[in-house]
Amino acid sequence: MPAMPPAHASTVPSRGRRGDDPTAPIPRLVAVWSGGRPVCIDRPLTDDPLLVGRGDEADLVLADTSVSRAHARVHFDGACWHITDLGSRNGTYVDGQRLRGELLLPAPRVIRLGDSVLVPLADLAGELAAPELHGPHVIGERLRRVFAALAGLAEVSPSLYVRGESGSGKELAARELHRRARPHGPFVAVNCAAIPESLAEALLFGVRRGAFSGAVEASEGYLRAAHGGVLFLDEIGELSLALQAKLLRALETRSVVAVGDTRGHTIDLQLCVATHHDLRAMVGSGRFREDLYYRIGRPMLELPPLRARREDLPWVIAGVLADLDPALRCDPCVVEACVLRPWPGNLRELVTELRVAAQRARQDGRTCVEPRDLADDAGMTLAAQPATRDTTPPTPPPPREPTPASPGQRRQTEARDAELATRRPAIEAALRAAGGKVSVAARALGVHRTQLRRWLAHLEIDPADPA
Repeated sequence: MPAMPPAHASTVPSRGRRGDDPTAPIPRLVAVWSGGRPVCIDRPLTDDPLLVGRGDEADLVLADTSVSRAHARVHFDGACWHITDLGSRNGTYVDGQRLRGELLLPAPRVIRLGDSVLVPLADLAGELAAPELHGPHVIGERLRRVFAALAGLAEVSPSLYVRGESGSGKELAARELHRRARPHGPFVAVNCAAIPESLAEALLFGVRRGAFSGAVEASEGYLRAAHGGVLFLDEIGELSLALQAKLLRALETRSVVAVGDTRGHTIDLQLCVATHHDLRAMVGSGRFREDLYYRIGRPMLELPPLRARREDLPWVIAGVLADLDPALRCDPCVVEACVLRPWPGNLRELVTELRVAAQRARQDGRTCVEPRDLADDAGMTLAAQPATRDTTPPTPPPPREPTPASPGQRRQTEARDAELATRRPAIEAALRAAGGKVSVAARALGVHRTQLRRWLAHLEIDPADPA
C-alpha cells in the first residue's frame, strides 16, 4: 500500500493531568476523521466539559467548514458521557442518531459533527499518537503498546504464543517479533491448517534424499529453514498429536531429525505460534498435548480485535481507498458506519467490504464512496442459519422437575442482568431515534436485530414505547 501524504497524520498530543498515575486510563475525545482524511486530535476530559467546534474558543478545534464555531459540548462524569448539541447548523450525531439537546450514555462509540468523526475513549493511558501504516495493517496506539513488549518477551523465552481472532494481525505480530528480536535472520511463516497431513512431517522437519519413493532430493524443512531467525506457526492447534510430539522433541533438544535420517541438525530459532482457539481448552479436550502447551503456551500475547481499536478504523479506510485509486474519497458517514459495526472478520473483512464498496461507487461514475455502497450486513455479526425444516410433529418430552440453579449459575445470571441493565439507556435512546423500528435501532447499536429483540424481551421494553 502506498504511503499516505503527511496531511493524513495530523496529531495533537494528549494533555494529561499533572501528578496523575501515568498508567491510569484517561477519558478522552479523539477526532479521527476531519477535512476528508484521517486525523488524530486527542483531548483529555477533565472535570470541565470539553467544547468542540471550529472557533478559536473551542477546546478541540476542527478545521471543518461544516462544523459550527461552538458545535457541541462533551463531558464524562466517571460513569456516563454527557453530549450536548449547542444549536449547530449541521447537527450532532451519536452512534448514528441525530442528537436533540443533551444525551447521557454509558459508552457511546462514535460522535459525528458535520463532516468530522470523533471517538470517545475511556480506557487508554498516556499519550495517543497517530497510527502507522504497514501495508493493509494499521498499528495504532493499542497495538503499538502490545508490540512494545515483544523484544523483552523474546529475551526471557525462546517461544511466544499469540492469540487473537481471525484477521486481527497475528502474522503482523510475528513479523514485529522478527524485526525486534532477530532482524538479521530469516522469517518463515507456516499456516499449519493448510499443510496436507500426509506431507506435514516432511515439510516441517525435512526429508533425506531417498528416504521414500519419490524423495529424489533432500529437503531441509521449515524448522531448519528458520535457523537463526523466527519460525511462525499459525493455527498450530491443527497439527496432529504425533507431529506435536515430534515438534516438542525438536524444541527441547534444539535439533531436527529429517524423515529417513538418523542424525540430527542443530537449530537455533525464535518460535512464534498463533491460534484463534484457546490452547488450554484444547488441552482439556485432548486435542493438544499438555507437555507441548507448557513448552510454548507462555508467554502469551493477546491481540485486540478491530472493534476494540475504533480509533484505527479511519486510517485503514483511507489506506485501502488510496491503494485502489488515489482519486477515491470517503463520505464521513461511511467512516461513522464502519466504526459502529463489530467487524467479526476484523481487518480481512473490512478490507474486502471496502473494496466492494469502492467498486460500486466507480461503477456509478463516482469518486466518493457513500453509505449506500456499503452492504447492510457488512461488518455485522453472522446470524445463525436456520435448521432444515422438519415437517414431522415433534414428540413432546416427558415432564420433569426443573433443576435449581447453582450459586455459580445464579451469580452469572445476576452479572448478565446487571450488564444488560447498563445498556438500557442506549437501547431506549436508539429506539426513540429510530421511531420504534427494531432493525434501524439494531443497526445503530451495532448488533443483529434478533439479539436486540432478545434484549427487549429481557428488559421488558416495548419497541413502540421505549419510555
